[in-house]
Amino acid sequence: MTTLPIAQAVTTAITSDAVCKLTYEDRFFRRKKLTVTEGWSFVADFDQTRSLNHGDVLELSDGRSVAVEAAPEELLQVTGENLPRLAWHIGNRHTPCQIEANRLLIQNDPVIGHMLEHLGASLDVVVEPFTPEGGAYGHGRTHSHEHGHTAHAH
Repeated sequence: MTTLPIAQAVTTAITSDAVCKLTYEDRFFRRKKLTVTEGWSFVADFDQTRSLNHGDVLELSDGRSVAVEAAPEELLQVTGENLPRLAWHIGNRHTPCQIEANRLLIQNDPVIGHMLEHLGASLDVVVEPFTPEGGAYGHGRTHSHEHGHTAHAH
């Protein structure tokens, strides 16, 4: 039986030996077997659940490294007259959003899409890599946030 190499560290190295393309949802895990585009597999095993970002590089136990790329996935492209207002409503629903100068990208959610159309947005389904903004209280996803011992008001 062959033992797969294990990734337990993430770096921002410039070079890598292979590429692993993952959707936004697939980039959020604690332990998972992954397969690179070159065809071989490894196990990513972290102490806690983490969100991998496009451009992260995983260091493997056998000395190799694997670059993480955002895989194309079906998204809603949001455009309209008042993108800041639309972005506010998306954020108010804690919906991951990729913010660009002339458009917003969100996961293809019919309920959020309907709300945005009601607010005057134009929607188009696109297939692209999804790299939404990270949260204000940490790197990557922040479905909730922790403030430590410092109290403050929202």
